[in-house]
Amino acid sequence: MKFLFVKTVPVVSWSSKKPLNFTPCLVTLSLLNLGLICFGVGEALLIAAGAGVSPWTVLAQGISNISDWRIGFSTFVVSVGVLLFWIPLKQTPGLGTLLNAIVISAAIELSLPYLPTPEHYVLKIVEVLIGILLVGLGSGMYLIANLGPGPRDGLMLGLQRVTALPIAVVRTSIEISAVAIGWLLGGSVGLGTLLFAFGIGYAVSIGLYFVAHFSPGIDPEKSNFAP
Repeated sequence: MKFLFVKTVPVVSWSSKKPLNFTPCLVTLSLLNLGLICFGVGEALLIAAGAGVSPWTVLAQGISNISDWRIGFSTFVVSVGVLLFWIPLKQTPGLGTLLNAIVISAAIELSLPYLPTPEHYVLKIVEVLIGILLVGLGSGMYLIANLGPGPRDGLMLGLQRVTALPIAVVRTSIEISAVAIGWLLGGSVGLGTLLFAFGIGYAVSIGLYFVAHFSPGIDPEKSNFAP
């Protein structure tokens, strides 16, 4: 069960040596984008399932309720707020931070029309669970590329570094906090939302473990990780 308690992002042969690298090797860039596509399709599965929005959308809904801002602008404000937390946590952006927004959004838009929208609630939950696992796998792939995390993953990694807690615990705490605040502000919460909030941290941990496990040249000393 050690794959549920990964504490650092593993370093493998195709990991970039630093996040601020705008000329990564083709393998690193390709796996980064493959991870982001998996992440986007996973998010699209959650949307298609129709069993509840993501925790951060709940938070954006809540902020929209008390501010009269549109949901899109509220989402933007939330993302900026998360990025501001990067400053005290000394997180470093990179090419992956930029591609995070572009590739994931494109993957959601392009895949959503082709995904099933089940009517039976059990099938909706199955689709949610598949989406969560796919987001976790994609996260593991693009984080190991080490070209800079997205806003929320950067917050997760920064808090993990200062708390030394497992990544799953840190991410779960962040997602539950987002849901709780959003719900208190009037955001809409569904079963899919709760499954994502409680499950995504462990899905990311599983993704990190298995991507590293099947990657050549892992460095246990740099990553404090033994597959």
